[in-house]
Amino acid sequence: MNLRLDKLKEMERQKPDDAFIKFAIAQEHVGMNNDAEALKYFTAVLQNHPQYVPVYYQLGKLHERLNQLPQAIDIYSKGIIVARTANDLKTAGELNEALMLLEE
Repeated sequence: MNLRLDKLKEMERQKPDDAFIKFAIAQEHVGMNNDAEALKYFTAVLQNHPQYVPVYYQLGKLHERLNQLPQAIDIYSKGIIVARTANDLKTAGELNEALMLLEE
């Protein structure tokens, strides 16, 4: 059993709308190669907190790993806009680089 995941799930029960907690749970699932659960949590973050910039890169990478390249391109493209709007130029650059590598 993953104690960190258990702790995060308990935190989620206390704060069910917290984007960071859901994002952290998704990351734990990525680390466990549980792609379906990771996708579920990343998607929930994106739907409920579309301004949460970190989700775009990680969700795009997950789509890449799942060989869902059109979805990855879409997520990276949307993430660039959100990151620029948030004035997060570092993340916008990382998303742009990921997008360029996919489009080559």
